[in-house]
Amino acid sequence: MIIHKRGCVYNFNFHLVFVTKYRKEVFDSPEKVKEMKELLRERADMSEIDIQQMEVMPDHVHMLISFSPKERPVDIVKGLKGWTARKWFELHPETKQMLWGGHLWSPSYFMSTLGDMNKEVVKKYIASQYTAAMKSQQNGKYGELERERKSRN
Repeated sequence: MIIHKRGCVYNFNFHLVFVTKYRKEVFDSPEKVKEMKELLRERADMSEIDIQQMEVMPDHVHMLISFSPKERPVDIVKGLKGWTARKWFELHPETKQMLWGGHLWSPSYFMSTLGDMNKEVVKKYIASQYTAAMKSQQNGKYGELERERKSRN
């Protein structure tokens, strides 16, 4: 999905997975799953993160998200995990007893980028842009570049 913001247009999609500390099954009821989803959505709204899809499992979270290229992925993850952990422990202080040290989330996470196009498609698109520009300016700069390219071949 292409997102238009002041100063940039982007189509970044990330698959994010993070787990509870010690893989403890904290979200073990439909109510707890619903509460964590609501917390994640609330934090995402505050940080201008678009959650395209999300599932909360008993011991981990899967999210398909998009955010501005001006943001660092590590800051997005820290914000989601830190804020939701604080809010979760306010709602469910008994959860701390399940977890040594009182941390809800493991410090690690998995994140991968997803795109709508593969590398070859982008290469062809870039090449077609050059060709289209050359055709529209046969006598200008692009025309000179094309004559040089033809003379080399």
